[in-house]
Amino acid sequence: MTTITRGPEIVRGKTMPHLEMRAIEKRVGLVVLATDHTSEADFARMVASEHVGVFASRVPYANPVTAENLRAMQPDLTAAAGLILPEEDLDVVCYSCTSASVAIGDPAVIDAIRAAKPGVPVVTPPMAAVAGLTVLGATRIAMLTPYTIATSRSMADYFSAAGFDVAKLTYLDLDDDREMARISTASLIEAAREAMAEGADALFISCTALRTASVAAEIEAEIGCPVVTSNQATAWMCLRLIGEDAARPEFGRLMTLPLDTGSGS
Repeated sequence: MTTITRGPEIVRGKTMPHLEMRAIEKRVGLVVLATDHTSEADFARMVASEHVGVFASRVPYANPVTAENLRAMQPDLTAAAGLILPEEDLDVVCYSCTSASVAIGDPAVIDAIRAAKPGVPVVTPPMAAVAGLTVLGATRIAMLTPYTIATSRSMADYFSAAGFDVAKLTYLDLDDDREMARISTASLIEAAREAMAEGADALFISCTALRTASVAAEIEAEIGCPVVTSNQATAWMCLRLIGEDAARPEFGRLMTLPLDTGSGS
């Protein structure tokens, strides 16, 4: 005897679903290096929330960290930005590489990203750091980088051109961003202490690979002045540009302050 098994009744729902304008209220785009271990995790902690989404894309990159390799990312920035929610608007886009933003130039980075996302505000780490240091009232700064001396000199030149008196620059002489990401937070705190200069108003710690954002407040307590880090500064600037003004003192003094209305791109 054969048993006939009936399948489930399949029907179309009678109620048409209501579609909201967006699945999540605010959209932050994040373009990171293929080798990046740090930016997405930092943005998940500092930027993402129930009503702020962080949507990331990766751009091809090959170590070592040299001006040539950093500039080689420029042709791929438009495609990387275009992969973030294609044909949909973003509220801000961050290109998460400090040294490449300096090597390529902020205007060229902005143009490349806006070729895919027209009119979107674009944030780079050095641009955000300048805005943060300005809001903090710093004029004389110390700098800490994980880079070689050549890449570090370019960074110092950028901040000097922005009007800061760079009192001291300390570099750790690494040329692989994957190793930079592996530097322990304890080592970063010690390096920051050693990098301070007498009379400096603030310390800027460069590189989105470094895990310094999570210990910025601890470093400030150690050195007695404000600390600006690459990921902390970009997170702060992205949040302020999309109207998120809540203070987050656990990530340093900068994260308690408003953005100067003259900042942004």
